[in-house]
Amino acid sequence: MYVIVGVTGGIAAYKSVQLVRLLVLDSHEVHVVPTEDALRFVGIPTWEALSRNPVTTSVHDDVAKVRHVALGQAADLIVVAPATANFLAKMAAGLADDLLGTSLLATTAPVVVAPAMHTEMWRHPATAHNIEVLRGRGVHVVGPEDGPLTGGDVGPGRMTEPERIHAFVAGLLGRARDLAGVRVVVTAGGTREPIDPVRYIGNRSSGRQGAAVALAAADRGATVTLIAAHVETDAVLPASAHPGIDVVRAETAEQLAKAVAAHAVEADVVVMAAAVADYRVAEASDRKLTKEETGGQLTLSLVATTDILAGLVAARPDGQTIVGFAAETETDAAKLRERARRKRRRKGVDLLAVNEVGWEKGFESADNELMFLGSADEVIGSASGTKREVADALWDAVRSIRLP
Repeated sequence: MYVIVGVTGGIAAYKSVQLVRLLVLDSHEVHVVPTEDALRFVGIPTWEALSRNPVTTSVHDDVAKVRHVALGQAADLIVVAPATANFLAKMAAGLADDLLGTSLLATTAPVVVAPAMHTEMWRHPATAHNIEVLRGRGVHVVGPEDGPLTGGDVGPGRMTEPERIHAFVAGLLGRARDLAGVRVVVTAGGTREPIDPVRYIGNRSSGRQGAAVALAAADRGATVTLIAAHVETDAVLPASAHPGIDVVRAETAEQLAKAVAAHAVEADVVVMAAAVADYRVAEASDRKLTKEETGGQLTLSLVATTDILAGLVAARPDGQTIVGFAAETETDAAKLRERARRKRRRKGVDLLAVNEVGWEKGFESADNELMFLGSADEVIGSASGTKREVADALWDAVRSIRLP
């Protein structure tokens, strides 16, 4: 595998010497891309000796090979350790004033950052915001740890030890391209069922989990069609920018059903992560309904929408794997599992991803927690963490049932 190790200007740069060594011992092609500040802590001769490749910080070196783009395009994975507060801010803003910054903008490979800074810097609202932005784009964040810091301080901000970063990277590389050749359809977001030209019936889904599922599949080599209902713009942007993902828009449950039917025919795996409205207005008004007209009271006649998931299962071609999602408010673990089993049997899906939701859980959150039920109603796995981490766990579960 082709691995880029970015090193930024923090004292923890000395730890990354061991990380580079471990990656080279794994027989990876390792290229170190330090910032100018990083070289104040560990010099070029050390990085070249360990990586066995030439090292530069400038976009003006090796211009004939367009090195500032070529590195990012060639990478199977980029890991930045340490990642300083300044670097995280630049990365979140998309700044690319050196070789590391341009390589990150030019890559579609998985990216891992290992933050390292003093506690006050880690806890600063600006840093917290930047981390949230990066996680939303699918960047993996490892650490930081709580422990001794430079200058005698103690607290969160210590860079994760290189052996743990190496183990995390090895796990990602083990997944790299494991979905190559697989055709995937993913739905995301919440449908909006019109009441009139102004109002609609909707739900709180941001589309972040579905977009993360699509992005994880594409990063692992799949060809992905993401069918997006209403989604937060920043949630779908990383997926829409990925060359392996084609985004199709659908606003209502009916539009979503038609789009899924059209694209699922050739798919190997369909993941129904969208929050589809169960009901729509029987007859939407062509003009805005006013209080003056309704007398301050409005009664809506609702009819059930198409059961897209059941229709998929009924019409699926041989060999297709269908994954359903179940958002439940049940807090009792045993009752939650039983509700999930009943739903899986009713829908007939191969895998059901179950998450407990609430006012502050599941929807509109950066994190999620899922339980996976297989076709025999057994719990075959669970995951918690960022929505990208949960998405990768979902694909691990899919692979486990497709490749027993």
